[in-house]
Amino acid sequence: MANIKSFTQEFIQDKKMIGSIMPSWRFLVKKIVRKINFSKDKVIVELGPGTGVFTYKIIEKLEKDTIFLVFELNETFYKNLKEKISDKRVILINDSAENITKHLIKLGLKDIDVIISSLPLTNLDEQIKLNIIDSCHKNLKQIGKFIQYQYSSTAKDLLEKTFKKVLIDYTIINMPPAIIYTCYK
Repeated sequence: MANIKSFTQEFIQDKKMIGSIMPSWRFLVKKIVRKINFSKDKVIVELGPGTGVFTYKIIEKLEKDTIFLVFELNETFYKNLKEKISDKRVILINDSAENITKHLIKLGLKDIDVIISSLPLTNLDEQIKLNIIDSCHKNLKQIGKFIQYQYSSTAKDLLEKTFKKVLIDYTIINMPPAIIYTCYK
């Protein structure tokens, strides 16, 4: 219950940065996490974890040699995750997703296998949105995938301008129902 209360408070304070009034439901989380091949994907990035509903499920499934970068710009969410996560495979980053390249270089990493994004693209400033999508595309392995979920279909055109292949899936059992975009270079 604390997660929902915290999430709702942050939504009320900054609707541009948080795309929903409540965290994603387990049905959406399961559907997206199933798209990760944990035995093969060794560098995983999550953008906008909020209260960590995806984060904790991903941590449960991580292999010993996987690196999991988690970008959270919201100070409250970042601090809460920092207090609760002590796993050495997880690197929490309090920075914009626009700066993925900087953090990969700093950590000596070349590229990313999978990016899971909960960022509310519809709400973001146009240039920031383009910078984030470009940064994700640029830092993704050639055979990697970018998974973005949204509550509206407006991200489709944006993603198709950058990625060669964009597959669309839905999760009706979520409040609100979500559209899942799986994008490939």
